[in-house]
Amino acid sequence: MSSSLPKEGQQIEGPVESNKSPSTQEKRRPRLSLTRNLVNPNQYVLMLNGEYSQWAFDEERAPLNRGRWRSEVFKVSEEHPVDLEIGTGNGFHFAHLACKNKDRALIGIEIKYKPLIQSIRRALRGGAENARIVRYDASVLEHLFADGELNNVYIHHPDPWPKKRHWKHRLIQDEFLLTLWRLMRPGSFVDFKTDSRDYFEWSIEKFKASPFQVTRETWDLHNSEWSGENFVTHFERIFISKGLPIHYARLVKAE
Repeated sequence: MSSSLPKEGQQIEGPVESNKSPSTQEKRRPRLSLTRNLVNPNQYVLMLNGEYSQWAFDEERAPLNRGRWRSEVFKVSEEHPVDLEIGTGNGFHFAHLACKNKDRALIGIEIKYKPLIQSIRRALRGGAENARIVRYDASVLEHLFADGELNNVYIHHPDPWPKKRHWKHRLIQDEFLLTLWRLMRPGSFVDFKTDSRDYFEWSIEKFKASPFQVTRETWDLHNSEWSGENFVTHFERIFISKGLPIHYARLVKAE
């Protein structure tokens, strides 16, 4: 199961530059190791800052684009939609989304090097030059994006952290939702999917307490009115084969 959140104990080893104020960065720091400190980088690590460096950004380069994704990275107007997928995993949905919506820009966040490269490579092979991917901790999105910089956001099958003592590591938190709402433009939506009933119960409670409007909610996506719109991910196929339902919600930032 993919997640853009690192495992417990995996800490960043130095300051990550961004144009956030120092006080904000001191308050919330990303939890991940620095790519440049890896002693024996594998082929995927080398690809990140090598042949895919135009399309992929490590944890030090990515925050430098904060507030400039449209103007400096995608070279589009300020009105052009820029969407985000958190936790791209093997990249099938990421590539599908980018290829299906070439009139929109798409950024993916992934921690692990292999799926990160797989994701952007699949999108590019499909002809989607409107896609970029970054290695970062999604719990601190404010390091990567300025207020109102994002449009739609996709969060599919994040790590459920099932043990109660680990719930603090779940991506869906009150503060995260407030930050996400601030970073998104009015009229945009968040699509959330999970196979974990416990995590969905947790998330729905927080969604309804947030500034977002919950416009879709189902405990069985594949038997809902929205099943025809759904792209079945790799993880979903596994859960479906086991007879497990997929839970789904859509949150909207009102105009």
